Amino acid sequence: MSTVTVPPVAPSHREDAMQIFRAFKGIGCDAGAIVDILAHRDATQRSLIEQEYESAYGHELRKRLRSELNGHLKKAVLLWMHEPGERDSFILKKSLRGAVKDQKAVTEIICSRTPSQIGQLKRAYFTNVGTNLEDHVEDELSGDHKKLLLAFLTTSRYEGPEYDEQLVEEDAKALHKAAKKFSLSEKTFIQVFSERSRAHLCAVSDAYKSMFKKTLEKTIRDETHRNFEYALKTILRCAESQPRFYAKALRKAMKGLGTDDTALVRIVVTRAEIDMQYIKVEYRKKYGKTLNDAVHSDTSGHYRAFLLALLGPNN
Repeated sequence: MSTVTVPPVAPSHREDAMQIFRAFKGIGCDAGAIVDILAHRDATQRSLIEQEYESAYGHELRKRLRSELNGHLKKAVLLWMHEPGERDSFILKKSLRGAVKDQKAVTEIICSRTPSQIGQLKRAYFTNVGTNLEDHVEDELSGDHKKLLLAFLTTSRYEGPEYDEQLVEEDAKALHKAAKKFSLSEKTFIQVFSERSRAHLCAVSDAYKSMFKKTLEKTIRDETHRNFEYALKTILRCAESQPRFYAKALRKAMKGLGTDDTALVRIVVTRAEIDMQYIKVEYRKKYGKTLNDAVHSDTSGHYRAFLLALLGPNN
């Protein structure tokens, strides 16, 4: 459920484009005006504003935003201007590039998406990057982490609520057996976690705890490491409760001395029009304060105003 508040009667996209153009004029940019408009327009409206801006003023709105804004606000606004599928492909392209890759972001985007969303993502990636996502993952990642992500990208999974109880029990036993060996049988974990539906994995997690008196997540934590561990936990946590997964990720981004603004921006922007209302409920339930208050404490200026606008009312 979206938290973005759009005016009941929004100004025309022509009026919005004109107000944004005026915000760019003179010395410095009226960042507050940019926030007031773009943070309160849905994806369709933002696309129309872009089209009108280019038609009326002869240059791309995103390029102008890139030159006029700065810091974390610029990163957040530019990410917000993408269509959802295009946005995911942009994040993955950037995260897979260079000597230092953001493998956590790659894992989060791929392993938290449903099979239908994966399909949209792969099409958008090919359109915008000119390369198959699987090929890029193959070239840039390594080890069991790469094997799991490739399997997750290429395997069809059922998205409904039904599951086979006998297969659930067999999978729980197979995972337990794989974890009991001298070294973990990664192949079994990759197969189960890439091939089974979310409903099935939830049932496996419950069965595993009932049968072996230990949670499946603890087994993952004990027996795997680094990026492979994070990928398995992401798949499992999103199967159990995607809003809870993101609430925990947001808490981690803001916990401690410094804020991980890259993760904060990525999560708020990508989830604002999808399920942010549910994430906010989970955040308050788990941490005893509203997500809005947490963001307010960890950010400042127009950057803070933009994120809070996307989060909606403080509840």
